[in-house]
Amino acid sequence: MDIIEIDNLRLRCIIGFSPHERKDKQDIVISLRIYTDMRAAGESDNPDDAFNYRTVTKAIIQHVEASEYYLVEKLATEIARICVIDHNAPRVQVRVHKPGALRFSDSVGVVIERTKEDFS
Repeated sequence: MDIIEIDNLRLRCIIGFSPHERKDKQDIVISLRIYTDMRAAGESDNPDDAFNYRTVTKAIIQHVEASEYYLVEKLATEIARICVIDHNAPRVQVRVHKPGALRFSDSVGVVIERTKEDFS
C-alpha cells in the first residue's frame, strides 16, 4: 500500500477538560499518513486516478476549527473517520499533538491507526 504524507497541519480548536482549556482555542498539530493505492495515478498521470488529499485536508480543517473536544484521542478518531469513511481511504494513521500541554515538553500527543472496519 502506498502512503500520502501530510505533516504538521497547524490548526486551532477547543481541546481539553480543564476550565482554562475550555475558554479559548488552542494550537494543535496534525500529521497524517493516508494509505492508498497510487498505481493507477502513477501509470496514467491523470488527477482523476489520484486520491484527492486537498479535499480531505479541507474537510479536516473545517471540522477541527469548528470542534470542541475534551480529549485528543477523540479528535484523532474523528479525523480518522473523515479520512476513511467520508473520503474512502483504506487506512489512515493520525497524529495529533498539543504544543505546550505539558510543562518541560514541546508537546503531548497521540498516534492512532484506523480502517473502515473500526467504524462499522
